Amino acid sequence: MYMQMDSIKRSWFHRKLFKEHLFEFREPEFNVFIDFLPDFQVGRSNRDKTLWLNTRGARIQANIGKKFYFESSFYENQGVFPAYIDSFVAKRRVIPGQGEIKYNDKIGKAYDFAYVNALLSYTPSKYLNFTLGYGTNSFGDGYRSLILSDIGFSYPYLRITGTLGQFQYTSMWAQFIDQQGLSFGQAYEGIGYPKKWGVFHFLDWNVSKKLTIGVYDAVIWPDTDTAGRKRGFDWSYMNPIIFLRPAEYSAGSSDNSMLGLNVKYKLVPKTTLYGQFMIDEFKIKEMLSSEGWWGNKWSTQLGFRSFDLFKVPKLDLQGEFNISRPYTYSYSNTRTNYAHYNQSLAHPMGANFKELLGIASYTYKRWYVRGQLTFANYGLDYDQTTSYGQDIFKPYTDRKGEYDNRIGQGLKTDFFYGQGTLAFVLNPKYNLRLELSAAARQEKNELETRREFIFSFGLRSTFRQFYYDF
Repeated sequence: MYMQMDSIKRSWFHRKLFKEHLFEFREPEFNVFIDFLPDFQVGRSNRDKTLWLNTRGARIQANIGKKFYFESSFYENQGVFPAYIDSFVAKRRVIPGQGEIKYNDKIGKAYDFAYVNALLSYTPSKYLNFTLGYGTNSFGDGYRSLILSDIGFSYPYLRITGTLGQFQYTSMWAQFIDQQGLSFGQAYEGIGYPKKWGVFHFLDWNVSKKLTIGVYDAVIWPDTDTAGRKRGFDWSYMNPIIFLRPAEYSAGSSDNSMLGLNVKYKLVPKTTLYGQFMIDEFKIKEMLSSEGWWGNKWSTQLGFRSFDLFKVPKLDLQGEFNISRPYTYSYSNTRTNYAHYNQSLAHPMGANFKELLGIASYTYKRWYVRGQLTFANYGLDYDQTTSYGQDIFKPYTDRKGEYDNRIGQGLKTDFFYGQGTLAFVLNPKYNLRLELSAAARQEKNELETRREFIFSFGLRSTFRQFYYDF
């Protein structure tokens, strides 16, 4: 009897560790899945620094029939990060992609932070979907997105997507945080961080089985006007029709508007070319003059993805080239720039850069291998008084000049990042895995060279994507 009970216990433990969700409730009309999501890592940096991360997370997923889907997750974290992340936190007061830090004397120099995500989706028909969420969104086919990226912290949003034949149309409204608007600690005195709002429209057209073309527009506006009066949500932007420039003018505002293009082409059955072009501001006359007018603000991307390379199943390769002109995504103030919670809504490097990256990955049964190389060149600021266009949180009114603005201007800096990962997936249901990782980072210019080598090992889970490659 004892041996039989012991066998049952081992069987249950084996299923939960390797095959199933922690809790599963399957009924004809609904399904509920609950998981504990640990992320325990320990590592070392060549800066004589021991690195560690202690994350306890939980996620619940549920669907009611075929029309309703719900998901929510919570993460409580403490950790010690590499030196370059420390520099980012000292400047921005947030962990990349994970929100604001708290100081806890009990854990010394480690950061303490927490965050939540939630999503409620309703699909009344195959033509229409409503999603109310607190999280991030990304539009595009690349590793980076120059239109709207998921690199940042969560925010509340309402997204409506309609599909009809070859067309898919999305309207989204979101609320963002201008963390630069108050000094550290003021938000906890009952003031709260200033808010700003955004509206986004995306229209995708499947021209053929190989070609997809998408156009987009976006407007960011502050919660208060220049006199400090409450403006709130501007109902003139509730119009779901794409291209809102007329609505912006009719509102008598100078809100931050953008236009973009997204293209995807299936070159061969398992290789796809993709690209983006985003315009923040421009004048055709100045664009054609090639004199480097500061207001010619745009970003562009070109990349490819290949699957089952050399006919090897699950051997994938991706290459991508990104460019962003100086002052793109910036504005005259942080209340209206293209950012949320002290992080860009597009590329983590801000603007004024060129970037080339490659990613290769291979999956064999439960083994997973991934490698990444990133090379970039960008121009930093020499001091706090003049902006050369890379820091999108500096007002473009502090620009170096009206003309002769070139990509990479300022303190010319070469960047390299290489990272390799080897993982064994214990449970694919919630991506529980043992992971070994090594990374090298270098940032070099005429003033200094910063190098850091990082090694880590851990028990990790969840499908979260963090972008530390900047």
